[in-house]
Amino acid sequence: MLNTSYHMNSFLLEEERIQIENAKQNPEKFGPLYRKYFEPIYRYVYKRMDDLETVDDVTSMVFVKAIANLHKYEFRGLPFSSWLFRIAKSELNQAFRDKKAQRTVRLDKVVIGQMMDEIVENDSDLNRSKLLDSLTRLKPYQLELIEMRFFEKRSFREIGELLEMTENNAKVKTFRALNKLKQIFNKLE
Repeated sequence: MLNTSYHMNSFLLEEERIQIENAKQNPEKFGPLYRKYFEPIYRYVYKRMDDLETVDDVTSMVFVKAIANLHKYEFRGLPFSSWLFRIAKSELNQAFRDKKAQRTVRLDKVVIGQMMDEIVENDSDLNRSKLLDSLTRLKPYQLELIEMRFFEKRSFREIGELLEMTENNAKVKTFRALNKLKQIFNKLE
């Protein structure tokens, strides 16, 4: 599944750039961008925390900060969503630091099955439980990489943009995180 907001053609990128420029001139014209990206940003935040009130607060803050800082936004040939997701990541981290929320990973049975294929040959309930335990033992940045790649189906290019690193660096770090997950998995009894 592709994140269609990230895989835009040049016509759509240019159309979005014009919307952004219009919104910079008149904040009331931010509406189309808000409507386009509210749901993806909300889902991104929701997948990482349990408290719905905090999810609402963080999502709202993303758009408040986006409007307040829109004048600083520079078009770099990437969708506006990459900038919004970086703001969302920052707001999530702030919520975790302020202890307003606890980090959550929402798991999908299909994704767990795919991860099992990467880690072990025998996809049993015991191994699934072991995998879930292994995920909790990863460092936060490792879990974030695995989450983005496997659970959100993001490309390495998109992961790199969201985490402000090169696409190649995103590949390498994701590979290392997956290897660490395998090591933890294999050590558990």
